[in-house]
Amino acid sequence: MGAFRNKIVMVTGAGKGIGRSVALAYGKEGAKLALLDRDAGELKQTEDLLREIGAEFFTQIVDLTKPEEIVDAVSAFELHFQKIDVLINNAGLGRSKSPYELTVDDWDYVLNTNLRGTFICSREVARVMRTHGGGSIVNISSTRALMSEPDTEAYAASKGGILALTHAMAISLGPDKIVVNAISPGWIETGDYDQLKPTDHQQHPAGRVGKPDDISRACLFLTNVENNFVTGTNLVVDGGMTRKMIYEE
Repeated sequence: MGAFRNKIVMVTGAGKGIGRSVALAYGKEGAKLALLDRDAGELKQTEDLLREIGAEFFTQIVDLTKPEEIVDAVSAFELHFQKIDVLINNAGLGRSKSPYELTVDDWDYVLNTNLRGTFICSREVARVMRTHGGGSIVNISSTRALMSEPDTEAYAASKGGILALTHAMAISLGPDKIVVNAISPGWIETGDYDQLKPTDHQQHPAGRVGKPDDISRACLFLTNVENNFVTGTNLVVDGGMTRKMIYEE
C-alpha cells in the first residue's frame, strides 16, 4: 500500500469496466480518487464498491466532448485534494459503421471523446502536476491502434492518435517531471467471464481472455514513482494476440 497511500488518482470513465477496476485497484492501495464518468447511475455503483473498501473519493459527472466540463472538473478536484498525482485517461467509445455510412457527426463524437478528451484531461491535469513536482499520466489506447476489424475507422483513428499523443506529451512534459505512457489492451472481457467459450481462451497465446484487473495492474506499474524511467512507451496487454500469425488452413 505504501506506493499509492494518499496519492491523488484521477480516472476517467470510472463508472464501469476497466475504469471501475482501475479505481478499485488504486483505492485498495490507499489512494484518494478523483473520478469522472458521464453516467451517474454507473458511477454510483463504483462509489458503492469504493465505500465497501473504505476508499476516499470525489466524483464529477462529465461529458468529455465538452471541454469546459473537463476544465471545471479538474478545478474542482484540485480545490478538493490540492493536487493530482496520477491521471488514467480510460474513457472511450466507438461507432461500428461501414466507412461508407460513417457520418461526420459519428466521427467527431468518437474523436472528440477519445482523443480530444484525452488531450484536454492531460493538459489540465498536467498544469496541476507541474506545480507539485510532477506526476504520471497513463492513456488507455487499444490494440485497435495497431490492427483492425472492419467498420472501426473512427475508433481505430482515435486510439492511434492516443499513441502519438502519448509520446508527444512524454517529450513536452518531461521537463516538468511528468511521465506519460500508454496501455493498449486487447480482448478484455468486462461482461460475464464465465460465459466465454474455450475457443475464446485458446486463441490467445497466454491461454485466456483478459480481465480488467490485467489493465489495473499495468496502471499500477506504470504510475509507481519508482518506475519513472519508463515514459513515452506503449505497453500492449493482449495475451500475445498482436504477435500471433494467423493463417486459414
